[in-house]
Amino acid sequence: MHAAVGERLVIHGKQVGQSDRHGEILEVRGADGGPPYMVRFDDGHETLLYPGADCELEHEHQSHA
Repeated sequence: MHAAVGERLVIHGKQVGQSDRHGEILEVRGADGGPPYMVRFDDGHETLLYPGADCELEHEHQSHA
């Protein structure tokens, strides 16, 4: 995954009934847009994230209702 500051990402729920988590990339700490990323999730929680297979960048046409 390669990302830039300001892009949004989603971590998909791994279990039935588990909600997706959405967040904004605040910092890119890896080389050339690579991880780790400092992310602020919509609930206000901030963390240093190494994205797994359940994580992807959101696109403008996606909504997170």
